[in-house]
Amino acid sequence: MESSVAGSESVLIVTNSEKSGSNSNVSLFTEALAIASIKRIKITGSAGEARRMLLEKNFNIVVVDAPLTDESGEDLARHIAVKGFSQVILAVNSEHFNTVSAVCQQDGILTISKPIDKQFFWSVLTLARSVSGRFKRIQDENARLKQKIEDIRIIDRAKCMLISYLSLSEQEAHRFIEKQAMDLRSTKKAIAEGILKTYAN
Repeated sequence: MESSVAGSESVLIVTNSEKSGSNSNVSLFTEALAIASIKRIKITGSAGEARRMLLEKNFNIVVVDAPLTDESGEDLARHIAVKGFSQVILAVNSEHFNTVSAVCQQDGILTISKPIDKQFFWSVLTLARSVSGRFKRIQDENARLKQKIEDIRIIDRAKCMLISYLSLSEQEAHRFIEKQAMDLRSTKKAIAEGILKTYAN
């Protein structure tokens, strides 16, 4: 899956463009995003297309302008929020706001009432950007930790190979991998992978 480039925020707007009044919302959204210097904006008119796009690419923020033609805007917003890759802003008609917001806030969705006040949307967008940035940092840290754990597993497997085939102690195997990495100006993981290949044959 393609991820958002650091320092370049991306936004997906899901709106029923054929519905009366929706175009003015698109203008409001895009104007606010332009002011916020967010230029990577995609607009789609269906929940199905939004789901497809989200499988191919991560968006920092997704704005869902309910109602939609092919799916409940609330259902789509909650689906995206549960995945945890994007901060979601859900715009709903005022008569549904209290009910929908009470449910959606549990998933971290920022719900706003229509008709949309420009200044309020700007405030919500600012909050969404802040939360999205925090999401990104957490995702990056999780990816870093997962990679570190995987590296340790590979190195430990290589140590076991050295202990088994060369009758080294655990400490000696550790020093062997460290010295090879220093001498060859490589990483311990790369040396470990080489050891695994050697003794796997």
